[in-house]
Amino acid sequence: MPSKSKQEWRDTTLAGVLKRFPERQERFEISSGTEIEPLYTYEDMERLDYTEALGYPGEYPFTRGVQPTMYRGRLWTMRQYAGFADAEESNRRYRFLLEQGQTGLSIAFDLPTQIGYDSDHPRAEGEVGKVGVAIDTLRDMEILFQEIPLDKVSTSMTINSTAPILLAMYIALAKKQGADAAKLDGTIQNDLLKEYVARGTYIFPPRPSMRLITDIFKYCSQDIPRWNTISISGYHIREAGATAAQELAFTLANGIAYVQAAIDVGLDIDAFAGRLSFFFISQNNLFEEVAKFRAGRRLWAKIMRERFGAKDARSWMLRFHTQTAGSSLTAQQPDNNVIRTTIQALASLLGGTQSLHTCSRDEAYATPGEEAVTLSLRTQQVLAYESGIADSVDPLGGSYFVEALTNTVEQEAMAYIEKIDSLGGALAAIEQGFIQREIQESSYRYQKDVESKKRAVVGVNMFVSPFPKIEGLLRLDPEVEKRQKERLAQVKRDRDSEQVSVALKRLEETARGVDNTMPAFIECVEAYATIGEMCDVLRGVFGEQKEFLIF
Repeated sequence: MPSKSKQEWRDTTLAGVLKRFPERQERFEISSGTEIEPLYTYEDMERLDYTEALGYPGEYPFTRGVQPTMYRGRLWTMRQYAGFADAEESNRRYRFLLEQGQTGLSIAFDLPTQIGYDSDHPRAEGEVGKVGVAIDTLRDMEILFQEIPLDKVSTSMTINSTAPILLAMYIALAKKQGADAAKLDGTIQNDLLKEYVARGTYIFPPRPSMRLITDIFKYCSQDIPRWNTISISGYHIREAGATAAQELAFTLANGIAYVQAAIDVGLDIDAFAGRLSFFFISQNNLFEEVAKFRAGRRLWAKIMRERFGAKDARSWMLRFHTQTAGSSLTAQQPDNNVIRTTIQALASLLGGTQSLHTCSRDEAYATPGEEAVTLSLRTQQVLAYESGIADSVDPLGGSYFVEALTNTVEQEAMAYIEKIDSLGGALAAIEQGFIQREIQESSYRYQKDVESKKRAVVGVNMFVSPFPKIEGLLRLDPEVEKRQKERLAQVKRDRDSEQVSVALKRLEETARGVDNTMPAFIECVEAYATIGEMCDVLRGVFGEQKEFLIF
């Protein structure tokens, strides 16, 4: 019996479905609004050059993964994001997670730490230790990593405006522990551009912020060669309402801006590009997310080799951490969050992530408790050891649907990158409000779809039930803020005030000049200067960023 063409199948099969079920007229689409075909066949692949676009894992353009063996050679890093209250409380959580089988630390900092205020500042009142751990001085870092040797663990720090200060504290603590800086392994987020469009924890204007970022690039390339100097983040862009293609495009456009800034200050691309890393979300649409990750690797490889002329294959690789989608978690029927998180984790692993954080069922209510966070870690462990997804490299490679969707997401993202280039690059596009407007419009469309029930959210606009009573939520002790202020006051009493003044003066002189700021930051933190004191020096030199007005 001769095989049908795709069009013949559509004309007969779908026509029959609609004749029997005339109500099945709904449009199936991905987050950008592009329609999903009911069936994908080899005919959809005719435009795809398998030799160039697919190839093998570990080979350019890395569509199928950045390592030849992927999880058969080594599982992804299970890096649960954690941090709350003060350094003692967070240290207990980190040691608990490591005992449960977590393989990397991921540090959350409270808002005052993120935006450069000490815990005793009036603007910090009520926020100390609330959404992460409070860090004022090197003393807090010493407690945070007590009994955790820094040369034996991989650490990711989600910090941006105060990234050089937190990195300086980490380096100073490693010295005190006697660790070899060349063996320090980890990542600092250090991504300010996405703060201006999606998150808001910026302090300084964009251009001096770019200087601090490239100072970290330069310092680490010489002194901490294994450290990932930036985690270029699409996560917050997507959480703010972007589509999958926008998340990918805006993240890579920011990456292009960082690479160009580093080149402009004289860095050789192959000296730093291999330590760039990325941070993406994994949302609910499993196949769209898999396609996004695969398209991202292919796009970045082309950008680095063809646009920037990088020669080292490591410079072409898009290595990334993934976090499941906090914005998808609902207070209604919170047990559904376990299912959502599992699907999202599966998508990120089928997409080839290098490390993963899985959100917890109770995050719509509070900072995750120990029981909930253990279940999240167990989700990764079950996927790793029981599901079979680690048995084969890129198990969805060659799927008509996945390959076609990978092409679609790549094309949509590339169109955005070309538009941003035409505006003068990511920084100019941010200053003109283009990226912010695109995210806002996508967010508005999504919310309209939820409210009209065009987009289903189980437990929210479908299959609704009364709110449950949640037991075992983590409650932060109101005494935390008091204890943190007392420790800060004690550090100020014990330290050498003259040494602090000298170090802060040197930081000011360095900031006004052209020398790398990292050595000055390290000198300040070793003198037990506070985050607030250092940021106040920089505020005096660089000024403060005011929110972009979007019209």
